[in-house]
Amino acid sequence: MVKAIFILLRRNNLRKLFIFMIICVFLLLLLIVRLGDRNVPATAEPLYHGNESKKEIALSCNVFGGEEYIGPMLEILTEKQVKMTFFIGGTWAKKFPELVKKIQSQGHEIGSHGYAHPHPDRISRSANYNDIIKAERILKDITGQKPVLYAPPYGERGGVVLQVANELGYRTILWSIDTIDWQGPSPQVIKERVLNKAHNGGIVLMHPTASTVAALPGIIDTLQERGYKLVPVGAMAREK
Repeated sequence: MVKAIFILLRRNNLRKLFIFMIICVFLLLLLIVRLGDRNVPATAEPLYHGNESKKEIALSCNVFGGEEYIGPMLEILTEKQVKMTFFIGGTWAKKFPELVKKIQSQGHEIGSHGYAHPHPDRISRSANYNDIIKAERILKDITGQKPVLYAPPYGERGGVVLQVANELGYRTILWSIDTIDWQGPSPQVIKERVLNKAHNGGIVLMHPTASTVAALPGIIDTLQERGYKLVPVGAMAREK
C-alpha cells in the first residue's frame, strides 16, 4: 500500500490517490462490519423456560401460516379459559390483520416472529434489525401496542440476533417442549410430546395446524388435571 502511494505521488496524480484512499477506507469499514457481525456476544440470554419452582406451563404458537386454524384454536382456548402467546410474523399479520385483532380482543398475548422469516444467524446485524423493526411497525399499527417478546425464526439464537433484539427492547423467547407439529404428526403424537416432557416452567412450542387443533383440548385438559396452571409466556418472562 505504501509503495503504491509513493508511485502515485511521484506521478503527481492526486485524483488517483484520492480514489485509492477512498477504496481503502471502504474496504476497512467493510472488514470491521464483517468481524463485528461474526463476534458480537449475546447481551441477553433467551428464555427457554420459566420458574422451575412453580407448577406453570405456557403454551406458545408461532404463526407464519395456517390462518384457517386460528379460529378453531381460539374457540378451544375460549372454551377452556386458557390464554396463549401468539408469536406473529409481520408478512402474515399484514395479510390477516383482522385475525391479529381477534387474537388480541380475546385476551391472548402477541409477540413478534419477525417480518419475513429469514435465518437470523445467516444475515447481518442490520438485516436482523430491519426484520424485527418491520414486524414491530405492522403489529403496532394493528394492535396499538409494541410487542416486547420475540421468537426468532427457526429458533436461531446467535449473538447478533440476541443483541439486536435486546437493544430494541425485546426478550427473546425459545422453548423447552417442542411439538414439532409443522412436520404433520398425528394429534396423539403431538399430545404425547407435550405430556411426556411436561415440567414446571415449561414453554410449549406449537404452530397452527390441523393436528395441533385436534390435540389441543386433550393437552389442556391433561395438564390441568396434573395441576399445572397455564399462563402466557410474558408472565414467565417477568419472573426471570
